[in-house]
Amino acid sequence: MKKYFFLALFILPFIINAQNLNGRFSSSFYSFERFDSKSNSETYIRNYEGLSLNFNYDKFSVNSRLGFETNLGNSLSADPRMRFYNLYLEAREILDLVTIKVGRQPLFNSIAGGLYDGVNLKVKYDDYSISGFYGGNVPAYQKLELTDDFANDNVMGASFEGFFLDHFKVGLNFIDKNFKPVNFWAERIDVNSNLTNLLIEQKSNQFKYLSGDLSYFDDIFTVDTRYEYDLNYEVTSKIEATGRVQASKKFGVELYYNWREPKINYNSIFSVFNFGNSQEFEGGFDFKIDENLTLVQKFAYVEYNDEASQRITIGLNTSWGNISYRKNLGYAGELDGISIYTAKSFADGFITPSVGLSYSTYKLSKDSEQNSIAALLAGVNVRPWKQFSFDLQTQYFNNKIYKNDLRVLLKINHWFNINF
Repeated sequence: MKKYFFLALFILPFIINAQNLNGRFSSSFYSFERFDSKSNSETYIRNYEGLSLNFNYDKFSVNSRLGFETNLGNSLSADPRMRFYNLYLEAREILDLVTIKVGRQPLFNSIAGGLYDGVNLKVKYDDYSISGFYGGNVPAYQKLELTDDFANDNVMGASFEGFFLDHFKVGLNFIDKNFKPVNFWAERIDVNSNLTNLLIEQKSNQFKYLSGDLSYFDDIFTVDTRYEYDLNYEVTSKIEATGRVQASKKFGVELYYNWREPKINYNSIFSVFNFGNSQEFEGGFDFKIDENLTLVQKFAYVEYNDEASQRITIGLNTSWGNISYRKNLGYAGELDGISIYTAKSFADGFITPSVGLSYSTYKLSKDSEQNSIAALLAGVNVRPWKQFSFDLQTQYFNNKIYKNDLRVLLKINHWFNINF
């Protein structure tokens, strides 16, 4: 059945009179050095090929995105590997009301993300919409296969979104994600104290959450709030609020609050541990010195059960790039880091060079050993034609573990758009 399902999605674009074909093809080469032992290493060149292909006919389309990866020369154990990220049929705004997607598609949700094989139905009227989805989890490495156990290996959910009184937005979400349990054999002691092999059968691990969002926005104030409730453990999972006041044309103030419990699979062994919750307070401002220069400053206080840590960030954003300094204190470790990044396009975007540099010193606690990290990034983007671009990027990394680590990435992009 699954073969016919995917075959239909592949063949459909060729039997309909497509009006438009668009997409992007990219080819990347990434070199890195891998140590097999302390004294022996080999250089690998990794190749990634990516293709996004979309067929459009009136309100219907077939969307796909896939990738192929392998190694040139020294192959790795899993090479070559083909990944299917998207492959779905979409019918948009049927009767100006309903949009439906069928096939392998992305999942966007505040609780869980990723891909699934299934159906998504959305009904939109005026400023309000309601949607629901159901499908099976995607096999490891995005293989072109369906799960063989939809009953225990699935994801489903629903959401509502609405705008009212010109400045308010409200959203409600429900998601239930179940993972197929994997049974295994293990050695145990029986009632006669003899060693025996026992089949360990697990129950499904689940995420089951409710969440709500409420936002307010106008020219001066912006406030976003979120609440999440864990239905399995019957506890509040997360409370989050972000606010910004544009006090003047040059001066803005931001505030952030976050309270959360760790997200742990239901029936997981980790659920027996008491991790405790954490809460974070952050406040800051940005001041626009002139059209090309903005000063940014933030201070954060993170509270754990019996400990706390602080984070200070100061930065300067310019039309050529940015420079920032960050300092961490307390339970999360101590760190001093400075980073500089600049990128600028010339000749109407024909060439865009970029350079980044960062240096950090850190230690896990106040009395532990201090370490340092240096990283250098240098690259260039060349776009001689509208349909082609070439990226070359080098990365240099040095600390006590990665000594003089140098990596090179070359990427070629080709965009196309054909109307029939």
